[in-house]
Amino acid sequence: MKLLVTVMPKNGVLDPQGKAIAQALGTLGFGGVNDVRAGKVIELDVAETDPAKARAAAEEMARKLLANTVIESFRVETA
Repeated sequence: MKLLVTVMPKNGVLDPQGKAIAQALGTLGFGGVNDVRAGKVIELDVAETDPAKARAAAEEMARKLLANTVIESFRVETA
């Protein structure tokens, strides 16, 4: 089963990568971009066939390794 874990900085946490992207977009002529938040997407292919168990395992992986839960939030979806 394939799962997607999306990790993003929490609201209120500085995002220098997002700021740099927003600035570069403006330089390239893409006006009207008010804010950019940069995160990461991790695709997992797990052997578990039970969707609930697969999701629970992915959430545990995110809490323990994939996301720094102090400054990042995460979301798990089936792919």
